[in-house]
Amino acid sequence: MHVDTKSTAAAGGDASHGYDAPDLRVFVFALFFIFGGITSLNDIIIPKMKELFTLDHATAMLVQSAFFLAYALFSIPAAAIVRKAGYMRTASIGLVTMTAGCLLFIPAAGQASFGMFLFALFVLGAGITVVQVVANPLISALGHPKSASSRLTFAQAFNSLGTTIFPYVGSALILGGLATVDSSKLTGAGLDAYRTESSRTVVHTYIGLAIALLIVAAVVWTRRNRLNEEQDQTGSIFHAFTLLKRPRFAMGTACIFLYVGAEVAVGSLIVNYLMQPSVMGLSDVAAGKHVPFYWGGALVGRFIGAYVLNKVSPGKVLAGVATGTLALILISANTEGALSGWALLAIGLMNAVMFPTIFSLASEGLGKRAAEGSGVIATAIVGGAIIPYLTGMLADKSGSLHFALLLPAICYALILAYGLYARKPVAEVAA
Repeated sequence: MHVDTKSTAAAGGDASHGYDAPDLRVFVFALFFIFGGITSLNDIIIPKMKELFTLDHATAMLVQSAFFLAYALFSIPAAAIVRKAGYMRTASIGLVTMTAGCLLFIPAAGQASFGMFLFALFVLGAGITVVQVVANPLISALGHPKSASSRLTFAQAFNSLGTTIFPYVGSALILGGLATVDSSKLTGAGLDAYRTESSRTVVHTYIGLAIALLIVAAVVWTRRNRLNEEQDQTGSIFHAFTLLKRPRFAMGTACIFLYVGAEVAVGSLIVNYLMQPSVMGLSDVAAGKHVPFYWGGALVGRFIGAYVLNKVSPGKVLAGVATGTLALILISANTEGALSGWALLAIGLMNAVMFPTIFSLASEGLGKRAAEGSGVIATAIVGGAIIPYLTGMLADKSGSLHFALLLPAICYALILAYGLYARKPVAEVAA
């Protein structure tokens, strides 16, 4: 087989000054597309599990809790693997782990067990954690440091492309198969048979994803020597947490917790929210096909944001979009009909630049400790496990999905404060 020595030669540079490897951006964009799309499928899985196993809102949100709990447990180990194995090898490990998670849907469907589905999602989340710990600092390093926020926002647009496409396809495959059956009227063997058959529509989707992931993992592995990396090797695996002594980094990490939690909580509510007679009164399949509008807004917003962030201070941009999000939540929570529904969906547009901007503001000046910082920040993505569950509890206790939006609103208010705080650049931190 012919090998292009130009494209496979190790790229020089480091995380402080940028790697000269523009061809690798294609691979990183693909990673963002994949883990964004698979994560957004949870919004489709939630109403499916809620219907199959007759769950309340809080219990259904355990889908997100199982998935995002992996970030708390595997982010720091993933950063440690990057330090030893490098970015590309670690990405391959993450992709193979994601494949294993997808394949675990097979026994989960066979047993028609909610607990097994949660375990499969946990393993899938572990793989995505590893890939995300790699992807965020790597795309920031593949170019000039001054344009890191813009570049990461552009990469996140591919994440949004995945989150726009996957829910639309997933709603047809997962929600549409047996949509005419009312599981609440089934009992005994009939209910077990329905759960088993309906679970197969879920597992077929994830088997297809497993095949695609293996192919991507093989391609990434062929690029494992592409970078001439310099990783900080000092300290133990928990040395990364010393970065939390930096107020800007610590506050940014907390805001990642709040942002991911709020974004996931809103996304997880969409289907059930739009099905309410007081909002749009849609069927589950029709509501599921509206989820791409939420993530599609983030897609459009990230392309716009990649341009704006080259012109305006990232901190000011963050404060501006957080203000817009708060306004949309207030409109949605205090109105009915189409206005309430579309205001909720429009939050995706405001969300667009939040993750990459918070990440870049928190990581600014980390230099060779960028991988460590990414590991700590990725740990905070566990907000996606906690805040949606609390939002579901709030909905169950109050009996109102509108009132449950109060918790995401508080999260966005704190993000607004961080944007105002982090308006000015910081100096590079010593290793």
